[in-house]
Amino acid sequence: MRTPIFVHHARLDGRDWRVIRPGGKFAHAGLWDEDLWLSMRVDRGAAHRIGVLWLLAARSRHTIIHLPLRTGAQAVGADPHGRRLDLVLSQHSLQLRASRWPRLRAALDKGRPETAQLPASDLPDPDGIDYRARHHRENRDLLNEQVHADTLFLAGSPTVFRQTADRFFDLVQLSPAPEPGSHVCTEFHSGDGVLGNAREIHVEYHTNWAAPAKRR
Repeated sequence: MRTPIFVHHARLDGRDWRVIRPGGKFAHAGLWDEDLWLSMRVDRGAAHRIGVLWLLAARSRHTIIHLPLRTGAQAVGADPHGRRLDLVLSQHSLQLRASRWPRLRAALDKGRPETAQLPASDLPDPDGIDYRARHHRENRDLLNEQVHADTLFLAGSPTVFRQTADRFFDLVQLSPAPEPGSHVCTEFHSGDGVLGNAREIHVEYHTNWAAPAKRR
């Protein structure tokens, strides 16, 4: 599994920061805050790339993953309500405060292009996951959210990132839709035992995308 990335660095508040962003075009993906839940729209290529970046979040204890999703195209036939958001993934241990992000983003260097390549073994075998343990009170492998500066911040443990990346790869396998107009989707559901202080996320596959509207 591989995807092009840019690796950025910054020095802020006496601390070194490392941020990974997707490289190349990343237009066919979007994230919307719909108040009670979050909606994501992706095409097949974007689903694969987000899946790889999700796994990078599991691997990278000291790295922030930033997906600039606000300015991409609009999926044809999709009508999400609410504002568009960027997405930031990080591990709990990094202790990234959402309020710090605008200054950190502004301090980043131009970045260096690289290719992230991960083994398929980074995706855990579903048969080896203890799904019942997710619902135990002591479970700490949860995604928690903050929203600030038009950005959704998801923080979690390596385990929860690794065990939820399959949602995006499942979309890759299920797409394109078997019939025109078929609904192909996946979810981060409240009953899955992977969400802490976070809303449900509905991720939907779309084939056709319109160019983003030009800003005046």
